[in-house]
Amino acid sequence: MNTQVIFKIDKKLKRQAMAKAQDEGLAFAYVLKLATKAFVAGNLTVGLVGSEKFNTTAGKEITGALRDIAIGKNVSPRFSSAQAAASYLRA
Repeated sequence: MNTQVIFKIDKKLKRQAMAKAQDEGLAFAYVLKLATKAFVAGNLTVGLVGSEKFNTTAGKEITGALRDIAIGKNVSPRFSSAQAAASYLRA
């Protein structure tokens, strides 16, 4: 059983995508189906188009926190139960 997906897209982007699909001998709908299957299978990741802009203080804090996470500093270990977490916090 198939279903229909309807979404809005910029006309210029749609024209470009359809032209590229046609150049490769594919129907645009087939390209969208392939992209959906790849996304579900984990072979297509979606990143942010833009990047967040933080003020200086927040940027420094975030950079420092990410650096700490990368080296394992200031990070709690994994716990197998709530009791283990409570014991860790009490110690």
